[in-house]
Order: sequence, then C-alpha cells, then structure tokens
Amino acid sequence: MSFRVGLGTDVHRLDSGLPLVLGGVSIEHTQGLVGHSDADIVLHAITDALLGAVGLGDIGEWFPDTDPQWKGAASEKFVEAAVEKLTSLGWRVVNLDCIIHAQQPKLLPYKEAIRANLARLLRVEENRVNVKAKTGEKVGPVGRQEAMEATVVVLVEQT
Repeated sequence: MSFRVGLGTDVHRLDSGLPLVLGGVSIEHTQGLVGHSDADIVLHAITDALLGAVGLGDIGEWFPDTDPQWKGAASEKFVEAAVEKLTSLGWRVVNLDCIIHAQQPKLLPYKEAIRANLARLLRVEENRVNVKAKTGEKVGPVGRQEAMEATVVVLVEQT
C-alpha cells in the first residue's frame, strides 16, 4: 500500500460587506474574504493539499483566477474535482487536519459544521477530519484582522 502527504495553505484579505465562507459553511461576520471565487481559504488549501499529494500541481493551474468561469464560484467545486481526480487515479483520503487562522469571529460554534461538510466533500467519516481555529494574537495581517489564512495537511492512500 502506498501513502502520500499533501500540504496546502491559502490566505485572503478581508473586506467589509462580503460574505464569509469557511469550509463551505456560511459564517456570520461583518467582513468576508476577497477573491475571484468565494475565497474560501479552507477549501482552497484542501484543494492544493489534495493535488499536491499526488503531484497534480496546484489550484491556480486547475482553476485560474484569470478564467471568468470561476468568478464567484463555490470552492466546493474545486475540492469535488480534486477528489474525483484522485479517485480516478486510485487514491483516497485517509485523514485531514486543518488550521484556520482568524482573529475574529470566534469559530468554535462553526467547527462541527465545517468538519461535517469537509468529511462529506472528502468522502470520509467525520472522525478522519480535524478542524482547529487559531487567532493571530493581534500580530501580523491575521491578528490585525486584515486577512485570514488556512493550513491543511492530508494523507492519501492508493487503493
């Protein structure tokens, strides 16, 4: 049996009047993430981790922000496409660990919904997905509430 690890990270700046979506879950907040698609940093980092684990490049190659078809797109489409590709190549997700870096809002009330949605997208049991939230301790762009960032590690195995 063959295993591989993928690492993904994404960061987007915050702005007022935009919806905030993390892990495919709508989050109540006064600001949202700026991006070409829905700017879901969690799903972008997951897409990069999945593609990277099996040597398929990165999200920018598959879903470039210069392509108008991805304008405002739900990032779930990116994860679904990456999972479908991995599956077609004989790979499956073993587990995923994710850190969401955000000074505000507090994400504890949303973590279980994010976890459940990620498990659904990755086609795994919920106990194979972990979601952590960290503040920026008021340091750097995250701490000053200028941006949010996500970091993901995924283990895949060849079936």
